Amino acid sequence: MYVAPADRTLGEAEWRPFVEAQGFGHLVAPGAGLDYPVVVPTQFVLDGDRVLTHFAAPNPVLDALAANPRALLSVAGDWAFVPSDWKAIGEEDPSRGIPTTYYAAVQLRGEAQVRHAPGEVAAVLRRQLAVIQPGTPVADPLEAHAARLEGIRAVVLVVGEVSAKFKFGGNVDADHRREVIDRLERRGRPGDAAAARHTARRLAAGH
Repeated sequence: MYVAPADRTLGEAEWRPFVEAQGFGHLVAPGAGLDYPVVVPTQFVLDGDRVLTHFAAPNPVLDALAANPRALLSVAGDWAFVPSDWKAIGEEDPSRGIPTTYYAAVQLRGEAQVRHAPGEVAAVLRRQLAVIQPGTPVADPLEAHAARLEGIRAVVLVVGEVSAKFKFGGNVDADHRREVIDRLERRGRPGDAAAARHTARRLAAGH
């Protein structure tokens, strides 16, 4: 993923809350000798330097990870299209504005550990449930669903590298970004409010 200087993350204090809030991404496993990598959508939990998720035993991503444990979790969101005329303020010609898309994207790379034992699978499921639905009474996975756990595999991605991109107008001046923030807040499409918040936050931080 190319990250221009203006789009570089402000650090873990920026990218981690974004990843945690998204909670859904695509796990990419290159495998070995495949024509294409295996890409699977998945809900996950970021737990320290580990990504926790699980799959049904027949999922082809598990064979890919068995052949090559290196994997990448791609998370992207809070995106909003910025029309060309929004990029012109004052006496500027709206027809000469350049459209763009604001978005955040984080890629977590590392080695994946596939866990087969029901007790290990249950431990991952417990942690996922505690984060995804905190405070909701739920039966213990191992006690209530031991037989079903035989058909599930837990995957723990130990994160070694992080690449993060926050593309929210950092390449233009403050006045142009404020105009986009105002228009995003007024348009109100899905993603607009989050994109406006990211833009305002990074502007306030001097980025």
